[in-house]
This record gives sequence, C-alpha cells and structure tokens, in this order.
Amino acid sequence: MKKAFEVTNPDFNLSPLTGMTRQHYIDCAKYVLERAFRHVKSFDSPIVFPLVPGKSYPQPNDPPWRHRSHEFEALERTFNLAAPLMHVDPEISVRGIKLRDYYCRHFYHGLTPGHANSLPLPEDLPDATYQFTCEFGGWTKTMLVMPDVLWPHLEKRQRDEMAVTISKWAHHRTTQNNWRLFNICALSFLKKNGYPIDDELLKSHLLWIASYHAGNGWYLEQSYNYYTISLFVVYGTIWNRAFGHRYYPEIAAVLEKSFHDLFKTYANFFGRNGFINMWARSICYRLWISGGFPASFMLNSEPPMDPGWARRLCSGSILQFTAREDFYENDIPSLGFYGHREFAIQNYSCPASPFIMFLPFIALALPPHSPFWTAKENDGSWTALGKNSRRIVLEKPGLVLVSHGSSGASEIISGKVYDDDHNYSKLVFNTHFPWEDHNPQGGTAQEYCFRSLDPRDLRGADINFYLTGRAVDNAASKNTAYTTSQSILFNGVREGVLYRQLLMRKPPNNGVGYIIDLAEITIPGGVIRVDRSRLAFEHELTLGHFGLPHVEGQRAAVRYFEEGTRKVLIASIPGRKLALIAYHGWDGVQSKVHRGFNAEADDSTVLFAYCKRTAKNPAMELRITVMLHKTDDTDWTKEELDPLKDIQLRDVMPSGSVAGAEITLADGAKYVIDFKDVDGYKSC
Repeated sequence: MKKAFEVTNPDFNLSPLTGMTRQHYIDCAKYVLERAFRHVKSFDSPIVFPLVPGKSYPQPNDPPWRHRSHEFEALERTFNLAAPLMHVDPEISVRGIKLRDYYCRHFYHGLTPGHANSLPLPEDLPDATYQFTCEFGGWTKTMLVMPDVLWPHLEKRQRDEMAVTISKWAHHRTTQNNWRLFNICALSFLKKNGYPIDDELLKSHLLWIASYHAGNGWYLEQSYNYYTISLFVVYGTIWNRAFGHRYYPEIAAVLEKSFHDLFKTYANFFGRNGFINMWARSICYRLWISGGFPASFMLNSEPPMDPGWARRLCSGSILQFTAREDFYENDIPSLGFYGHREFAIQNYSCPASPFIMFLPFIALALPPHSPFWTAKENDGSWTALGKNSRRIVLEKPGLVLVSHGSSGASEIISGKVYDDDHNYSKLVFNTHFPWEDHNPQGGTAQEYCFRSLDPRDLRGADINFYLTGRAVDNAASKNTAYTTSQSILFNGVREGVLYRQLLMRKPPNNGVGYIIDLAEITIPGGVIRVDRSRLAFEHELTLGHFGLPHVEGQRAAVRYFEEGTRKVLIASIPGRKLALIAYHGWDGVQSKVHRGFNAEADDSTVLFAYCKRTAKNPAMELRITVMLHKTDDTDWTKEELDPLKDIQLRDVMPSGSVAGAEITLADGAKYVIDFKDVDGYKSC
C-alpha cells in the first residue's frame, strides 16, 4: 500500500483535472494529521516530533526555552490542520483522541504558568525577539478565521488566564516587516474577544505594514519572496475579514487594494498542474503560498480569480507533496522540498515548522456553497496559451513570471537579490526542475559560477589594494573554489529583451570589474541568453542548466554533437529533457554528475557551458546560449535545437552602446541586444 495520501473516489465531473472535492480536502487533512499523531503517546502527552540532525533547532546546547519553542510549534502549526477539521466536524477524533478536547487542554497548559510545558513569558527571557511571537500570530490568525473551533469551548476562567500570556507576547518586541502581522493578529484577537490592548501600538504596526508595500501587490522583504503571499496577503486578508474592516476600515481598504493587485498575477506562480516553484527561503513551508487561493474568496469585494482554476491549482499543489512518499520523514513533512535536504532549510526551522504549509486548508472555512467548491475545475489562461510562452513583468519587485505552454512549467526570474543566497540567486526557478545547491567545483545548476585566476588573488594579495602591495583579508585558499553572484540587479525590459546584471564580486573588491550583463529572450520551452561578460581579470566561468535528478538511481542519458560553431548537449530522464546550445563565446559544453545537491534525488546530472580566460586584460565578450526544457519524452526536433537563424555581433551599436548584437530567430522574429546605459537602469 502506498504510504502517502491518495484521492479515493475522485469526482471527475466536478474536478476533471485532480478529482479533488471539499471532502478530499477533509480526507487529506485527516490523513496527514493522523500520521503526525503517531507521535502523541496519550491524551495528556504533548505533540512532540523527533529531532532531526543538522542545522534545524533545537541544537544540543540550546537553552530550555528553545525546546519549549519546538514543542509549541508542533502544537500551533498542526492546528493549521486540526482547526479546519474541527470547523467541519466539531466532534472529530484522530487516533482515538478528540481534537477539540486535546487542543483546548494543551493550549491551556501551554499558556498558563505552573504547568510542566507552559511557555516562558517575555519578562523571563533576555530582551529579544523569539519564535513564540510567530506562533502566537499563527494561532490567533487561525482563530480569527475559524472563531468557533477552540476559544468558545474553554471556560471563562481559562480564557482569562490564557489572555494574560497572549497579551504579553502580543505587546512584546517584534522584528521588522512581516513579523508585525503576528503582533497584529494577536492584538486584534484579544480586542475582538473583549480584552484590553494598546490600541496605538496596534495602529502603529498596521501603518508600518502598509508602508512596506512596494507595488504590484508586493511587500518589502530582504529579497522579495513568498512571504508577501503567505503572510502579507493571506494573514492580511484574514485580519481584514475578521477585524480590520470593522475597526480600521481606512487601513483595511488600503491593504485590500494591494491584495487585489497581487491576485492579478498570482496564478502565474504555479505550473499548469498546480506545482509550486522551489524559490526563496523557508521553502520547507512549500504549499503555504497556496493559501492565497481560498483567501481570494475571503476578500470584501468580488473574488478576483476564476474559482474553478483557483481550486484546480490549489488541489494540484496539495497533491504535489502529500501524494509523494518521499515527502514524509518520521511520518511528518520532511525538512526539505520533497525529501530532507539540509541546503533547503534555515536554522530557524524545527521538525514541526513545515506544518505551516497547510495554510490552504483555510479553504474549509469557506461554506460548501462557495464558488471555490462548486465551480468546475479548469486550466484557466493555460488553455489559450497553447504551445506558446507568456512573460509577465512585475517592475516594482523586479520579478518576471514565465509560463511555458509547451511544458506546463512556470518560471520565476528574480531581479532584485541582495546577496549570494542560493534560495534567490538562481538565474531562473522552474516548477518542474527544482533548484540545486551550489557546487564549489563549478557547473552549478542555473548559475554563472566564477573562479578567479588572477595571480594576485592566488597569492592572497587583495587586488583592491594592489597599489600598496598589502594583503587584506584575502586568503588564497578561498579563491580556489567557484563562487556565484553576490547580487542580482534588475534593469528592465526593452523591446522584448529582459535585462539584469550579476555582480560576481561587490565593491570594495573592484565590483566594477566583476559584472555580467544579462539579456534574455523568452522562447517556447526556454530562453535565449545573450550575456555580456565584463570580467576584467583572469578567470574561469561556467553556466549551468537545470539539474536532472536520478530518480530511483536511473542516470540521465546525455548526448553531444556539433554543427558548425554550434555545440549542443542534450540530456533526458523519463518525463523530462534538457538541451544546452552554445552558439558563441564558450570554449565548450560538458555534463557533470552531482551528489547531494538536488532536491529530488541524491544524484543528478547538470549540463553546463564553460570557458577559461588567462589574459591579464580579458576582452569584453558576448556569450550566446540557448537553454531548453521539456516535460515529456518526445524527441527534440532539428528546429528546436537551432532556434537562431542569424547572429550579427556589433562592437558598436547604432545607439552608441558597445558589445551588442542583432539576433534573428528561425521564425523570423528579430531582437536587438543593446546594453546602452544599462548601469543607469539598475535597481535592487
């Protein structure tokens, strides 16, 4: 028997694409929670999950409060499944334990001093921010959207005792941007239930949140990411619905308008089958971004999404994970994307953290007659797309969304990335080819990898101080490994060409001498890259394609051939294929088997182009590359593997810019690659 969720008795009349109905959401929530409750020894035992070796918390020498945080996360985040189940069936039990009684008892014990597993209060700890704030926000958010499931079933004495702890954490110090929503939800929950709060503090948090809106519905983060969707929009919509429209209508209206702006392009973040893209930090939360689908039907105004398409994508994303056996570790969601992968998590994650991913089960708060449940599933805008590709540009967050009709894959192209975090720094993120970790030996998937061959670097003399001859914190050993971009800049779209820049080294380390200017043309099933290398010193460079996982140990089949100056490398695994075509500027193309870098399998194959430049003053170069993908087993056609009809390189463009090109595609379309004033357009 398969050890994963299965859709039994699918309804292909209402849901011809997934078979999923409201009842299957209930079945899925119960299935996942029943597996989690294998770690509950008895009704009186708290839900605690086995620790996972690695960077996740708690670590062996952590203080006691860190262990309490781990336990409280398990209680609070599993509530994302338990609460919807209690909402549709107040008497529901899991593994012989009545959920309402269990969660009432353990939240009461956790939030009243004197119990063995009670939480510390802010005054008991050094003045700082703590995970407890996050969990109180998540818990009160759930009770705002489903107020019937827990609070009314506690005695007034118990509620009053618990409110003291909630209030202390709700009024405590928070961190920047998205965390303010946790305090907002907790403060609003208290006020809604008749408890005194600092109204000016709540208003201050709300104004701060509104100030973070950057445009296109996106909110400020270190680098733009899914927190805009899952926290600002989903938490914000729940707050608006339960509290904001009544108590702060002016601010609520401002927030709701931004949510509408985001929902205009929200569906384009998902593959045709609902697959979620492995992108940005906290990726072990996976389908929490799908909470936007039911949230869009909780807005104060007309839902902005086609309900049949919304449910189709939401259901597809749920099945992407819950239906896979390798998703589960110790009977709960693994710390990874599919299986456990250390590179995919952060040190603020614990074994219970992934349960926030079940945010889309707020759909069960929608009544059975909601269009979200009653509309027939459909493929939305994918139907009209056919085999073509569509590109949507979100200028303000610097995000580009590409939907490939030929493969059903969606892509996210990040344009404002502040550091070399590989959660963000990939050239492109694809729903059907999850990203790989960085390989210091070069050939990293979807990255330009740079290794200095400058003799001053190799002997440890910092080249920024070469006039003095001093060495400044530049150990020669660190330059033996390949590195990836330290930031990505967004330079806009002009005449159909997307321009970005990679800073391979930032100032003060001679950042001007370490720039790769990116120019990208979207084509069906891939991209044409005409990138200008402004690397001023001796170096090696690789450009990797997506990684192909060796599913069940089966290696990728790789084939190479040349036609004229064109070098072609293709690779395939069952159901997926890649092609890397080097037209100009590369010494060659290769493939490499990686171990421990891929999100889906232990081993993977990466195709990459490479070059080596040893001149003291390397020339500025254009590197022209085509990168294609398929999600089927059909053969590549000759036309697919040669999409460029003509390439005209120009030392000086008519505009006065240097090192550009005029490209004619096989279908006759023409593009001018012109980097004029590109440095003046950059934004991050």
